[in-house]
Amino acid sequence: MIILGVDPGTLITGYGVIEEKNGRFKVLDYDVVQNRSDHTMPARLKAIYVTLCKVIDRFHPDEFAIETAFYGKNAQSAMKLGHARGVSILAAVNHEIPTAEYSPREVKRAVVGTGAASKDQVSYMVQSLLNLKSPPKFYDATDALAVALCHFHRSVKARGAGRTSGKQKQPIRSWKSYVQAHPEKLVRPR
Repeated sequence: MIILGVDPGTLITGYGVIEEKNGRFKVLDYDVVQNRSDHTMPARLKAIYVTLCKVIDRFHPDEFAIETAFYGKNAQSAMKLGHARGVSILAAVNHEIPTAEYSPREVKRAVVGTGAASKDQVSYMVQSLLNLKSPPKFYDATDALAVALCHFHRSVKARGAGRTSGKQKQPIRSWKSYVQAHPEKLVRPR
């Protein structure tokens, strides 16, 4: 299972790609898309989109996870963050990758054990859990790896917990595939 995690931002978007096999994690890649503040918003968004598409084409992730917007910022910041989230999600959706979203508190709780963890605590735990020799240069890359770990623990692992066979479940991508996978949930007219 390969998971691409993203920590969105218009100036710095972090991404991290991890692979899970038999409960062990391997870091395939992590970095940031660093935009200049003097670039226009459309140019920044294009850089984020193009870079994430290249990462997706290189690693073919099975799942995509992104951090939700932090609502404590002002409206202008929230709108800009929404743009970065939008193009990031679009890159995944255009590649038909199932997507999931997690709040910053949920990511911290999944990785550190508390939703009030500091950036340093998240960085330390990501470095420890993924056996990195040194922490990533940017917290944004660390946060993206944390989002990928959170997704594994919250979603992928949870889906596997209910399995009785070793067969891999396919992600539900449409109502039609959901109905085909769960005919017992249909209510038929009498």
